[in-house]
Amino acid sequence: MSRFIEGVARDQVGFLREILDDYVADDNPVRVVDAFIDMLDLGELRFGVEPEVTGRPGYHPGVMLRIYLYGYLNQVQSSRQAETEARRDRQGH
Repeated sequence: MSRFIEGVARDQVGFLREILDDYVADDNPVRVVDAFIDMLDLGELRFGVEPEVTGRPGYHPGVMLRIYLYGYLNQVQSSRQAETEARRDRQGH
């Protein structure tokens, strides 16, 4: 069992045989954010990549950093706006 909250893999085939990457254009800036975060060594940068063993699992620091950086690039100024954006994008609107 993972100690982080896990989302659905973007390359996993869904109900209608589509994958999440099909909805994101190849030139979308979110792909740059994703690639940039993948290049970072979050442990070396002192992000908490080893969660506590007690309590509810948290989100992986890489996921949170992606949301924060995406929000910064798109002038999203609050966590509520970021949540709305993440939910809107996840639902394909």
